[in-house]
Order: sequence, then C-alpha cells, then structure tokens
Amino acid sequence: MQYKHSKQYAQYPKNYQLKLPLELDIFIPKDAVVRLLSQVLEELDYTKLFQAYSTQGRKFKISPVILFKLIVFGYLENHYSSRSIATACQRDTHFMWLLEGNEPPSHQLINSFRKDRLTTDILEDLFYQLIEKLIESDEIELKNLFIDGTKLEANANRYTFTWKKSIHKQEEKLLEKVKVLFVQCEKKLNLVCGFTETDVLGSLQLALYLMNKEIETSQFVFVSGKGKRKSCFQKLYEQARELYQRQCRYKEANEIFNGRNSYSKTDHDATFMHLKDDHMNNGQLKPAYNVQVGVESEYIISIQPFPNPTDTNTLIPFLDHLFEKLGRRYPRIIADAGYESEENYTYLKSHHQISYIKPVNYEQIKKKSYQKAIGKRENMDYNEAEDYYTCANDQKLVNSGTHIKENKKTHFNSEVTTYQCQSCENCPVKQKCTKASGNKKIQVSKNFIRLREESLENIKNDLGICLRVNRSIQAEGAFGVLKADHNFTRFLTRGNEQVLTELLLLGLSFNIRKLHTRIQNNRSDQHLFKEMVA
Repeated sequence: MQYKHSKQYAQYPKNYQLKLPLELDIFIPKDAVVRLLSQVLEELDYTKLFQAYSTQGRKFKISPVILFKLIVFGYLENHYSSRSIATACQRDTHFMWLLEGNEPPSHQLINSFRKDRLTTDILEDLFYQLIEKLIESDEIELKNLFIDGTKLEANANRYTFTWKKSIHKQEEKLLEKVKVLFVQCEKKLNLVCGFTETDVLGSLQLALYLMNKEIETSQFVFVSGKGKRKSCFQKLYEQARELYQRQCRYKEANEIFNGRNSYSKTDHDATFMHLKDDHMNNGQLKPAYNVQVGVESEYIISIQPFPNPTDTNTLIPFLDHLFEKLGRRYPRIIADAGYESEENYTYLKSHHQISYIKPVNYEQIKKKSYQKAIGKRENMDYNEAEDYYTCANDQKLVNSGTHIKENKKTHFNSEVTTYQCQSCENCPVKQKCTKASGNKKIQVSKNFIRLREESLENIKNDLGICLRVNRSIQAEGAFGVLKADHNFTRFLTRGNEQVLTELLLLGLSFNIRKLHTRIQNNRSDQHLFKEMVA
C-alpha cells in the first residue's frame, strides 16, 4: 500500500514497456466519420475566424481550426458542454487524433473560444461555406426546400415569466397614482411640474429634479426610523422616486417584449410557449425558442431560432435570410399547414416560388360532415361573372362592400369582401346555415382563395404527393435525429446569439454525419425518396 503516501502514481510503474506504433492514426478506422470531418473542415476558409484574434502577442496554444474541429466533432458525438468535450480530448482517441499532437485544451479554453471567438457572423460564414461545397459536389440541387419547425426549451428558469398584459395593467394603475401625486404636489407644496400623460417618465423626472433643487436650497433633512415622523414633502418625494423607478422597469420590460407577449427574466430572448413535453399534463407554458429548419437532400440548408410561438410569421424572414446567405431562391417551397397565410402565399408568388403548402382545412374538407355543412363557403355555388354566392335555399349572397384588414404584427393588408344574403326570413335551413339573428354574412379574401386553390392543386399532383412525403421524411426526420439520436432537447446557453451558435454547430455536425452516411450507403446521387410514393 505504498501508493497511499503519494499523490503522484506515475512513480510506481508496472514495468510498462514502450510499444509501437506511437501514431494514433493506425487506431482510427479508414472509414471513420472523424476523418471525413477533418478533410471537409480543412477545405473551409477561416479568414474571418483568424481576424477575430489580435495580430500581436503570443501564438495560439492550439490552432483555432483545431479547436473548431473539436467542437464540431463534439456536437457530432453528443458532447455539448465544454467540460464534456475537454474530457473526451483526454480519453477518446478520435479527439486525440484531431488534436494533432497538441496538449488537450481545458474546458475554459473551449468555452471562451465558442463564446467569444465563434460569433454568429463567423459561424454562419463557415456553415454556408459547407453548404456551397455540397452544392458544388451535386449533393444539393437547390430545387426543393422542405421547411418545418419545432419548439426547443430555453436554458431559463421555468417560472420567471413576465407578461405584457400584466405590465400594461400595472402601467395603468401607476398612471392614476402619478396623477394623484402631481395634484398633491401642487396643492401641498405649491410645486407645478407640468404633468404630461404621454410622457409619464419625463414628468416624474422633472418633478424629482425640482424636488432635489428644493432640498438643496432649503437644506431639507430626511428622517427615518422609529419615533420619527416624516414630513409631507418627504412622503411625496419618496413616493415620486418609487413611481419613477417602477416606470423605468416597465419601460425596460416593454423594450424587451419587442412585439412579443412574454419573456423570461433569466433569458430575455426566450418566449413562453406550449411544448409537447408537458410532464405535468396541465398545458403549462415554458420558455422556449421556435426553431425553423430548411432541408434539401437530407441536409440542413438553414437553421434559425424565432421568438414566434406559431410558424406562420417565420416563413418570410426565414426565406429572406436564406436568400441573403445563398444569393439564390428555391423554386419550390414545401411546408405544412402551419405556414399557410395570404401574406406567405403572396410573398412566394411575388418571388416566383411555387407553393406546396397544405391548406389548414385540408383534412376537414375530406370529411362528409364538412361537405354537408351548408353554411360553409366552400359548399356554396359562386357566380364569378355577377360576383355572388348561392346558398342551400337558392338565396343570393351579394357583394355588400370591401374593406382592408391589416395584420397587426406584420402590417400586411388583405382585401376582404363581405357577402350578405338579401333575406333569411322564414328560411327552413337557417339554423343549419348560420347562428346570426339577422341575414347570413360571409367574409372572403378572393386573393387568398385563389392562391390557396393553386397550392392545393400543386400538392395533389404526383410531384406534390412525392414532395409532401419527402417533407415528412427529410424535414421532420432532421428534428427526429437531433432530438432522439443526438438527445438535444434543451439549449445550454442563453440569448438569441448564443442559441444560434448552438444551432449552427448542430447543423454543421448533422450535415457532416449525413454526408458520411450517404457516401457509405452509396446514396450520394439520391435527392428524393421516390420509392415511398404508391
């Protein structure tokens, strides 16, 4: 038991003899994914990454390219934390091979490199360089973009929510208190501050300035503690200061909302959403990000986080960002019913992109109960020449005017036409047709109906069926791999920038793994799963 008396165990060797080979390369299989990863990442241009370092000072302890390889391979092998990657560099021969004889990095070095050096601008540049390489090698065709979204839980405390409606209610209550305060200041202190309802913060700031000036000139002394009675001036001053601080907090909260209805106190960029993983089965909201992914030929072409709980308003910024990075637009866009809106249809039409978006009511219109519902617009006859609908009782629903409906979030204007029945009195089927006490009314966006019918025809033909099947396999399959195989269901970092960094690293590792799989299975020339179509 002599080893108990020393903390250095190397001084008690078991006569280990040096054996050949010393080179780690012989232990790495020739078809290992780490070899492909190293070759692919070596071909990228790291000019922007090296520009993030100072030209002065000492040299790198480990090359930034090697550190980048280690992190991407770590994500490929489900090592997401800096400590996990650092441990793998000491124990895993594949990580040691990537080190090229360098000393294993500490977790602090890995973390600082990922956080401070791998900015989203640099990482996006490297990510889309890889996409361009795949395009050049005919792995990606730039023909069909399959889009899907999922919600991933943010690295924020679950019950740290701040609600927009709650803040607005508190602001209304505070406004009433401020009005009372200014009236009291004028009556009791003869202090005229000039209250402005549109600028509560500025009014309070002016009141405090005048009060502080009064304190300086009169050399007023504040009292506190047991047995001391505060003067009227001190009470009003403390109340004004408290209201000012509260209004500052409300102003900061409104700036953080940025069009959202909620945010987390521990991650301001996270929004509270309904997640599928509801362990309490009560539909509680959790801080999360809506992650959007675009896939073609099984490769992730683009991956971005959004604060929107729904997918509808993510399509346009997602495609704009992709065009900004690639400089090209996909001719066919395939997405599920969550992306359907007149604004999205109009956007795709204006950019000469064919829509393969499934209508929201696609499954409903197949049901007999829907087809028998006489009150539905789809089940009424339409006379395009004279612009009127005919109901089940042979009554005309004539055009009674149009109005513009604006989307409050995106400010998209839609022209809506109202059709009204001339007379629903004594109608035998009125109860089945409408719940209104007066005449039957329907509101129709002609442009939306026309674009929806075009998209419906697209998804019904042979190509559309094939693309819909592939969207389920490729886009939803990508999320299945990330969640189930890579066990990535919650972010490790906070803030939109750091979350995007994690997603881009996931996308890089996913694409390299996919390239390796396709090469090994001789599927490099396969872009669609055509055999799945009956």
